[in-house]
Amino acid sequence: MGKMIEQIALERGHEIVSIIDIDNREDFDSEAFSSADVAIEFTAPHVAYDNYLRAFAHNVKVVSGSTGWLKEHGEDVRKLCTEGGQTLFWASNFSVGVAVFSAVNRYLARLMNKFPQYDPHMEETHHIHKLDAPSGTAITLAEGIIGELDRKEKWVKGESNAPYAADTLRIDSLRRGEVPGIHTIRYDSDADCITISHDAHSRKGFALGAVLAAEYTATHSGLLTMDDLFPELV
Repeated sequence: MGKMIEQIALERGHEIVSIIDIDNREDFDSEAFSSADVAIEFTAPHVAYDNYLRAFAHNVKVVSGSTGWLKEHGEDVRKLCTEGGQTLFWASNFSVGVAVFSAVNRYLARLMNKFPQYDPHMEETHHIHKLDAPSGTAITLAEGIIGELDRKEKWVKGESNAPYAADTLRIDSLRRGEVPGIHTIRYDSDADCITISHDAHSRKGFALGAVLAAEYTATHSGLLTMDDLFPELV
């Protein structure tokens, strides 16, 4: 992702002033990093929050696609952005296609709220290197459904042969090969099944979306999301 983001940023006329990985984390305190308008952060759940704090210490705005940190640090980050003057643009998925898919997902859930005979469940498939399950994108999609569907109160991680309460939305996670990401939502009834799906062909769409988000973040402040970048999809 880092190399792809760098390539697209350069193609769009941006300058890369600092690249930080596990071997040079001291560069967070460099003049080069402090000069950045925006830092783009794609790492892992256990280091993302610390990366935000180190960027914020130099008043550098952050665009992040890291997932898995919200439960433990979400409230702290929200306060830093709403009360502490910092800026984070966070999304579980930066793909423009996923942004459109998310809007379709919410709209379909709104329609299906009137048809209780259809029971939804979700399946997400990613590459074998992905650490979190369900994916952050799947959780975001599930929250979109729960927000519109009165008969679902929460999502649960799918487990083999486990019983599920009627008010839960099951998310099944599969890890296979180098799959960039597939998210499928099915509304099943005795009569038929309605299915919507997003299948990423590569990670290029995620990288482009991250750069678009960075361009937006450079001139905006606070806690930002894809709804801010694409208000027409809300």
